[in-house]
Amino acid sequence: MLSKNGTSLNASAKFISIALAGVFVAGLSGCAPEVGSEKWCKQMSEKDSGDWSANEAADYAKHCVFK
Repeated sequence: MLSKNGTSLNASAKFISIALAGVFVAGLSGCAPEVGSEKWCKQMSEKDSGDWSANEAADYAKHCVFK
């Protein structure tokens, strides 16, 4: 779609694209439970400890083991 001045996207289409991208990113961040929550501790205990990052291991010890 071309506007009168030859641009490929008009301002409203750019706004909609940016808004949809923002909603998508916000949706992804809502999928993981908060670090230290009971749900997060359960999720980490079910995950193979060999797949944990150093930060995850430290957070697990701090929030789930030494509560």
